[in-house]
Amino acid sequence: MRCTLGRDTINSELRASNKYMLSVIGMTTPFDLNLRHLRALDLIVELGSMSAAAAAVNLTQPALTQGLAKLERQLGRALFDRHPDGVLPTEAGLLIAGRAQAAFAHLGSAARAALRGGSRGFARPEQLMTATQVRAYLALADAGSFVGAAAATGLSQPALHRAVRDLEQIGGVVLVERRGRGVQLTDAGRRLARGIRLAIGEIGAVIAELDDDDRGAGIVRIGAMPMARARVLPSAIAAFQRGTPRATVDIVEGSWRELVEPLNDGVLDLMIGALRDEAPPGLAQTPLFEDRLVVVGRAGHPLAGCIPTVEQLAQFGWIVGRAGTPLMAHWLTLFRSTPAPIAPIECGSVLVIRGVLADSDLLTLLSPDQVALEIASGMLTTIGEPLTHGTRTIGITTRADWRPTRAQRRLLTLLEAAAKDKNSGKLMIAPQ
Repeated sequence: MRCTLGRDTINSELRASNKYMLSVIGMTTPFDLNLRHLRALDLIVELGSMSAAAAAVNLTQPALTQGLAKLERQLGRALFDRHPDGVLPTEAGLLIAGRAQAAFAHLGSAARAALRGGSRGFARPEQLMTATQVRAYLALADAGSFVGAAAATGLSQPALHRAVRDLEQIGGVVLVERRGRGVQLTDAGRRLARGIRLAIGEIGAVIAELDDDDRGAGIVRIGAMPMARARVLPSAIAAFQRGTPRATVDIVEGSWRELVEPLNDGVLDLMIGALRDEAPPGLAQTPLFEDRLVVVGRAGHPLAGCIPTVEQLAQFGWIVGRAGTPLMAHWLTLFRSTPAPIAPIECGSVLVIRGVLADSDLLTLLSPDQVALEIASGMLTTIGEPLTHGTRTIGITTRADWRPTRAQRRLLTLLEAAAKDKNSGKLMIAPQ
């Protein structure tokens, strides 16, 4: 299990995610598979005929037959049963055909959106892309330079330049602009990179799904917001590791704003933390439990042990969330009837907040779960009653079209079970 924190680290996760994801899946990676042969799988299932599918993707039947045999060797599974009157998909064949169809839907949608401004491009550019081209382009997007992409892939810089140039010619638009020693993606380039990441994620997921071991393989990449890190997520991950020891859990800590783009890009599989009032376009939200904020200060605070008025709370300085965050909105609501007190510190790190509170008379709003150990040890205390307006819904956010693997579905089930235990009071406090 890996755990990372901070905006810069999240950005580095975005750059390194592709290489890391592939390293844990196994020897076969999505880039090892021929895109044209993968594209044909859904047609073979639909048409039930190798010759008809070959004609639809502009291949000869022997070429498609050889390509399918190579796919089966790479994946270690028979994908179709051959019969005198045609072919029928195996269970593995249906699985990979469905994932491949979703992958090319991502790639096609992104390619057309990214390249719509290209008057010289092809109408269906995604059908002309090769695995080598998308691998090279994604490596460049992640590394930010041809030198870095060459080091990450083992491809030569001329090969990388040629792959990017070919993609630009296919679409008829500029994807990459030079910036000093590095490169910067254009708007079209960023849209195409997102589509490639999502497509590669689908193919990587099916490679993990074809693992025979019920204990599962592959990776689950989680964006963890502060409220989820205290009890529910650690409990679910501990149970997941016991039952799925071959899977890898990659945890990236951050705020909603820091995590949502990596989620949309396919770098993260899910986010857990405070939900938005309405799910943003393209995302789906699943509530887990309700959390009520409390005022927190040091154990010897002048207001400790009493039920203070808003005016009394306003006499002290505060540590608040950043502008635009739900926590800041709740703090402003608390002082809507009186002038807001001074707030000399804006901070999203609970670790820092706890340390400052213990050595000052500052106050803050937090969930009781986030400081349960400090309260139990006598370092901090809650002041007054939980806020009547400070209820936040904590839950899971995913892409609306995300299709979890077997291992990922198991973790989702364990998260729901941990949330139920928390609601019933069964969940023990996890050390932080």
